Amino acid sequence: MLGNWLKTFMLMAAITALFGVVGGALGGKGGMLLALAFAGCMNVYAYWFSDKAVLKMYGAQEITPDNREFSGYYNMVKELAQNAELPMPKVYVMENPQPNAFATGRNPEHAAVAATTGIMQALSARELRGVMAHELSHVKHRDTLISTISATMAGAIGSIAQFGMFFGGGRNSDGERSSPIVGMLMMFLAPLAASLIQMAISRSREFEADRMGAIISKDPKSLADALTKIHNYAHQIPNQTAEMHPETGQMMIINPLSGVSFDSLFSTHPKTEERVARLMAMANQY
Repeated sequence: MLGNWLKTFMLMAAITALFGVVGGALGGKGGMLLALAFAGCMNVYAYWFSDKAVLKMYGAQEITPDNREFSGYYNMVKELAQNAELPMPKVYVMENPQPNAFATGRNPEHAAVAATTGIMQALSARELRGVMAHELSHVKHRDTLISTISATMAGAIGSIAQFGMFFGGGRNSDGERSSPIVGMLMMFLAPLAASLIQMAISRSREFEADRMGAIISKDPKSLADALTKIHNYAHQIPNQTAEMHPETGQMMIINPLSGVSFDSLFSTHPKTEERVARLMAMANQY
């Protein structure tokens, strides 16, 4: 738990520094101070409200215990939460054809899990159970705080850089107009730097969530089968919200972006084949 709190603090500090660099490049000393002040406000917002913002972004609808259409899904999450010794999270459904899922919330007491309608159609109940166990393991390890904050802050950095580029870099503290080239560099480098921070925290986290999810569900093969199916479907069915907000892609169980054919260095998720291999090795021990 302490490790994730430290990671969260370091992430906030790093992204705050990035805000300062972008602000300084686009507006000199005054721009840096303004960007740092904005970063402070964003840190507060990200901690308390980023989970709600992401759920709203994806049009997620909360499911209640008396919802008949998704009662099986709700009861599945309830049973798995009990297995994991977690408080019951809020349960959401996203109307989206791409099979995917994520967890969010600043701590287990304020957690939520969300799954797309596409994943419910693509997977069997057993496979979906493996996926939701994976998401609850993120809640148990408190990965959801750092994941959601990084998505919110990375999106904000990209917006600041684009804003600076749109206005030609603004003016520095001496009243001189910043070079448009600086604005172009910031528009490219700032989101890239934020994405690299996200990548640094994502891969090992996914492996551990797979491992713990398999323990929670007591069925490693179900998650392995689910990952294989989701991987094949997700790269054929575009997720428009994720394409518009690529910084949220690292929250999903499988990378939802269509442009995933780049080098693994720039991937927010481990290779699906490796994840499946590790899970099948666990399955052989059951």
